[in-house]
Amino acid sequence: MKLLVCGAFGYVGSRLLERARPDFVTLASSSSGIKGALHLDLANPQSFDFGRLDADDVVVITAAISSPDICANENARARQVNVTGTCRLTELAMQRNARVIFLSSDTVYGQQERPCDETGPCQPAGDYAQMKHEVETVFVNEPAFKALRLSYVFSSSDKFTRYLCQCHAQGTEAEIFDPFVRSIVHRDDVVDGILALARDWNRHPQGVFNFGGPQALSRVDYAQILQAMVWPKLRWRVVTPDETFFANRPKIINMTSPWLGRLLGRPPSTLQQAALLEFASP
Repeated sequence: MKLLVCGAFGYVGSRLLERARPDFVTLASSSSGIKGALHLDLANPQSFDFGRLDADDVVVITAAISSPDICANENARARQVNVTGTCRLTELAMQRNARVIFLSSDTVYGQQERPCDETGPCQPAGDYAQMKHEVETVFVNEPAFKALRLSYVFSSSDKFTRYLCQCHAQGTEAEIFDPFVRSIVHRDDVVDGILALARDWNRHPQGVFNFGGPQALSRVDYAQILQAMVWPKLRWRVVTPDETFFANRPKIINMTSPWLGRLLGRPPSTLQQAALLEFASP
């Protein structure tokens, strides 16, 4: 079985490629073709050589235009990549009898203050969420398609953690938006869940999985945990963003699921556990 990682040098794709290589024959693709990767541009996926795929290979689509602001302000360009191109890539892969794992988003649920699992209704919040939901809707009943709805994906190199690290190192006060609540999930749990699904596809017939951690945490909770465990001198102040920020980002998404733990064979990591893994001394 081969694993084709689309967006192989992105935040999730690079870690997936690293952890997959001992067990899978891996193919790395990117829109730029850097580092010897196969050229695959989601704006024009039909130019890719799909003859490289065989039956039961797995294509993991980690690539997208993921900024909610870009999706809102450059809608046509984002839609070409996130919907038209992604759907065409999925279709062409399935024509080779390959299987497709599509990284979607918890934003398809919209504002959710109460716990919501995969049975909950979708109310996409903003253009980015709507694009993800459109792709899901086209393929969700196909047995060769799985959509993974990711919450905020934590690691030592995610955007918000790097910001807090920089503030701590410089002795400056971080600005933290509140309320802003997500079921934060460790990047390694996301990657391990993808690999478990690729290995044992038929044991999990449902088409949608929520990939979130065990707790819905605010950004203040997040900072307090990292302050207690990693950066004791971290300082911050709470800032209320203007309403344009929340036009494409729900304030609260309390996403839950029984499925990620079943894929992993263990409970997903808490933020505390993930921080220990990310920042443990070598």
